Amino acid sequence: MRKLLSLARDLNSIGPANNDRLSAVRVALSVAVPTLFLLAIGRPELTLYAVFGGLTAMYGRNEGHQLRLRHQLQAAAVLVGGVTVGTFLAMNHIHSWGLVVVEALLAGVGSVYSDRVRLKPNGPFFGILALGACASVPLAAPFGVAVLIAAASASFSLLVGFAGWLRVRAWKSGAVRYAPALTPQLRRAAVVHAARYVTAVGAAGAIGVLSGSGYPHWAMAAAAVPLAGADMPSAVNRGIHRIVGTFLGLGVVAVVLFPGPLSPLQHLPATLVLVALVIICQFCTELFMTRHYGWAMVFFTPVILLMTELAAHTDPGRLIKERGIETLVGALTGIAVVVLIRSRKRRL
Repeated sequence: MRKLLSLARDLNSIGPANNDRLSAVRVALSVAVPTLFLLAIGRPELTLYAVFGGLTAMYGRNEGHQLRLRHQLQAAAVLVGGVTVGTFLAMNHIHSWGLVVVEALLAGVGSVYSDRVRLKPNGPFFGILALGACASVPLAAPFGVAVLIAAASASFSLLVGFAGWLRVRAWKSGAVRYAPALTPQLRRAAVVHAARYVTAVGAAGAIGVLSGSGYPHWAMAAAAVPLAGADMPSAVNRGIHRIVGTFLGLGVVAVVLFPGPLSPLQHLPATLVLVALVIICQFCTELFMTRHYGWAMVFFTPVILLMTELAAHTDPGRLIKERGIETLVGALTGIAVVVLIRSRKRRL
């Protein structure tokens, strides 16, 4: 009983603030400028590629400028790589089982890479999310243009993240820490952890395909979430936060996509409203990302679904229903894999 009460307290507790507003401003600015530029030139359907490049700003949030620049460069490679692979799959109309195989394998590779370079947020989640999202919408621009937009947005994020150095102008020699040498124990732990990602992402994707879902990549992304937990309780907590936060976020999406007769949004241009909400929700996501993952998902869910709506209009009812089902399936699959596949050594 005490363990259940402790788990309930952990699920509802919000961590202390830690310079969250500054980090949220950096992320919102990195997302806002590219998306507003695309809106200004009349190409809002390309927002998907710009936002994933802009998520580079989420990395290295409280690190010094040198270390942040290093980690954001590494994160940009993951995000732009995910957009590149996903766009290539969309261009060649590779969906369903082909997407599951590619995303599961790259989840394992991304796990090893992110652990090795010690990315924060850790794990390959945003990379495989970019891959699946870009692969699952019709190609809105030539392959090279889509990748260039993501790369340009990531580059702008790097400038935003390093801009504070112009004020501080402090270059600390040796501030960039390097990853420790790989001992046999660390190698085994990294292999086991990568196997978790491959198993969880692959199994969730297979369930999504077999169920006839048009969005199996949502289940695969949700399956990766619990695996980023440092231990068993945190992994389970993240999975529960993912489910609850997503369902609450779907309520926000429903209000936006199904406006009532008294909704103030109905008198504004739909595209402008969606772009503005993407920027606002991304700001709020970063405010809670390290303090309470569930609340972060309440705001991040509208970001992903509204980007999908901008890229290709779909039936809102089906969009919301399948997002909820796939998230539930994926998060439960990830929790099950964490419980079943364990490493003898604690992952560093």
